[in-house]
Amino acid sequence: MAGDSPQLSEQVARSVQAPAKLPPEDGFAAELRSFGPVGIFAILLILLTGNMTLGGVMLPVGALLTLAWVKHLRTPWREIGYVRPVSWIQTIVVGVVFGATFKVLMKAIVMPLFGADPINRAFHYLAGNKAALPGAIWMMFAAGFGEETVYRGFMFERLGKLVGTRLSIAIVILTSLWFGFGHYANQGIVGAGQAMIVGLVFGTIYARTRQVFMLMCAHTAFDLTALAMIYWNLESRVAHLVFR
Repeated sequence: MAGDSPQLSEQVARSVQAPAKLPPEDGFAAELRSFGPVGIFAILLILLTGNMTLGGVMLPVGALLTLAWVKHLRTPWREIGYVRPVSWIQTIVVGVVFGATFKVLMKAIVMPLFGADPINRAFHYLAGNKAALPGAIWMMFAAGFGEETVYRGFMFERLGKLVGTRLSIAIVILTSLWFGFGHYANQGIVGAGQAMIVGLVFGTIYARTRQVFMLMCAHTAFDLTALAMIYWNLESRVAHLVFR
């Protein structure tokens, strides 16, 4: 470029040597993705909001924040387990059957071994309570979507980036402990223990498949089966199916 001026050549040289400045939103996205103050705040915000009751209606705020986090960072949806199944029908059927069966086994075999009360005192108010039934059903669906998105999808993604996917066993254990802790406030030590066991099973499945939609269906079916037992006063009968 023999005809270029010295000033133009100097400007070209500076533009090649100087690193490109990221737009402000990209810098913020990088902070969100990191494990610095902003990134840790985002993690805590998602984990501590979880499912919140506003105006008597439970909303999966943590899951909605997770989806916003993924969208803002342009993170592939598969990173939080949002992978399109080969067959939606098969995924739903497998999830529902597995979740319902798992709940019956937990109620009839696992929890009695730990000396758990056959009656879930925290939710016994739902027994025969037609007025509260629609809200309770919605709560089961919201929990299935919200808790699997946060505890499996989001937490596995964050912990995987932090410690590496090779430590998947540790990730399963950590997420299960946090899942149990999240149920302690309203269900006590027994509810927290049950949630931890569920977290171990669901977390192990997620660690192997990295797909969350079947687990959402299973989680919802698990909770709906529990609700049916409470509503129709079947808890004690199911709890004594094996151990009289």
